[in-house]
Amino acid sequence: MPNFYTDNDDIQFLFDHMDVARAAAIMEEDFRFAGEYDYAPENADEAIDNYRRILTSFGEICGEHIAPTAEETDKTGNVLNDDGTVTRPPGIARALDMLGKADLMGFTLPYRYGGINCPTLVYTMTNDIVSRADASLMNLYGLQGIAETINAFADEATKAEYLPRMASGELTGAMVLTEPDAGSDLQAVKTAGYEANGADEQDAERPAAAYQDAEGNWYVRGVKRFITNGCGEVLLVLTRTEPEITDGRGLSLLLVDKGPKVKIRRIEEKLGIHGSPTCEIVFNDAPARLIGERQRGLITYVMSLMNGARVGIAAQSLGIGEAARRIARDYAHSRTQFDTAIENFPAVREILVRMNVDLQAARALTYYGSFCVDIENGALRKLEFGHVEDADERKALKKQARSVGRWNKLLTPLSKYYASEMSMRLATDAISVMGGSGYMQDYPAERLYRDSRITTIYEGTSQLQVVAGVAGVTAGTAKAIVEHLLETPSRADAWPKDVQPLIKQLRDGLELLDEAVAFVKAQPGSAYRDLHARRLVDMATYLICGALLCDQATDSDKKRAAATYWLSWRMPEIRKLREEVCSGDQQAVDQFEALAGPLPAAE
Repeated sequence: MPNFYTDNDDIQFLFDHMDVARAAAIMEEDFRFAGEYDYAPENADEAIDNYRRILTSFGEICGEHIAPTAEETDKTGNVLNDDGTVTRPPGIARALDMLGKADLMGFTLPYRYGGINCPTLVYTMTNDIVSRADASLMNLYGLQGIAETINAFADEATKAEYLPRMASGELTGAMVLTEPDAGSDLQAVKTAGYEANGADEQDAERPAAAYQDAEGNWYVRGVKRFITNGCGEVLLVLTRTEPEITDGRGLSLLLVDKGPKVKIRRIEEKLGIHGSPTCEIVFNDAPARLIGERQRGLITYVMSLMNGARVGIAAQSLGIGEAARRIARDYAHSRTQFDTAIENFPAVREILVRMNVDLQAARALTYYGSFCVDIENGALRKLEFGHVEDADERKALKKQARSVGRWNKLLTPLSKYYASEMSMRLATDAISVMGGSGYMQDYPAERLYRDSRITTIYEGTSQLQVVAGVAGVTAGTAKAIVEHLLETPSRADAWPKDVQPLIKQLRDGLELLDEAVAFVKAQPGSAYRDLHARRLVDMATYLICGALLCDQATDSDKKRAAATYWLSWRMPEIRKLREEVCSGDQQAVDQFEALAGPLPAAE
């Protein structure tokens, strides 16, 4: 019987190799919950055993029950009913019911709300696994960040009302952010500045805005679009509550229940992830409640929500890449041409090797980023709720939270950027290996190709992830992460002799990165940095992934081979990127009209 955890050697290796015990101690607050809840672990070994059992059970559900329905789900899609409700594909509906009954829909929520209190790292592993089975289901399972946001910022009454029902799977949620004129630029979320008693029917066509009545009750009116799972029961809506403030400071986050004042007007027809409903929502004076404080909707709450979502999309990308790699590997082994399996052709072998090593690098980066999120959250949680009286300990926790927080501001966009681009490469490579068969619907390769494309778009395009990441590269954060990883391997007192040459290559790569950063900083203005941002981010990503693979190499001969190949592949690219950055070439900006060509004539 297929099990998508126990058949994945890489995920199992990382579970054993990484410091899961530290993540467990953070989530369990040094295992203090054992005295309050019978099912809470008493120590790190017990927690690790619990996580492994959860992953094994989850892998079985994904392999046996979810993956077999993925093709049907892709063909069936979601149906918009005449009354504005949505009927999910049968496979998705069954999967959500099954995951809820297995207590897997409150993965990171505290025990007191019915959650299972797992670390972000382990949750990322489940998002990886479920995405291999059906990437569109991950868009619903992976929206548990909605519950996390409520837990982090809502009042106690709201938490008690919603979180247990979300943990049980009774309620699903949605991030309701995008508007027709506000996509990547969420500060452009608008309002017309009307009062409650002045609203009329045509206001429902306006961008979503919130207002209060005389008793202080909140209402939302307007339109949102491109909303994943917009048919869910718990909608976190970014709205402008301060009409006089036109930027992000005028936005707040409100919770709206699914109800008669909320209508799904349209389900988008999409290239892929057909099991995930992407909705246009009309709010017509829908009752709402404020989450947290006014004016912090975008600046604090949505940014926190989106950072978690970006890690989730990175994990989704890993699952798509895993599925694509396996299809290509199996096909190349079984497909015979010219009296031999096509995997024996050197060109095909190189494709298959690069697919696997590329996937391992992206997984290493995403899992490490998830682990760092656990460390930062643990320090912040201890400062806020741990009743730490010792001044030195509080100072150390604050320093740790700041330091790892800076890392996460880089690792999160890098993970989303690199993993999503990797998923597209691997989906394309799978079709290349399979040729005409991969292009046909007889195999899932074409579905994976379609599903992969969105990962580079939603929750911030690849270009936006580069913009978010380049500041950390030029500020030295990427170098600091690599140097930290190179200080000493996590599983040994020193680098083994056969890994030391790889460490030397990474240090040489850091020098090349330093040269590129120094050149960019010496240029006037920001245009040159913006032009070469992707090259700088690629250099940094290759080096961080290389350092992580070297650390893993101390624990596995296969990982040593992967690290060696990674650097033989990426170091020439790093040298090339450094040369391009330091060339001073900005023709794409200065000669734009001549090189891009004229605007197409209107038809």
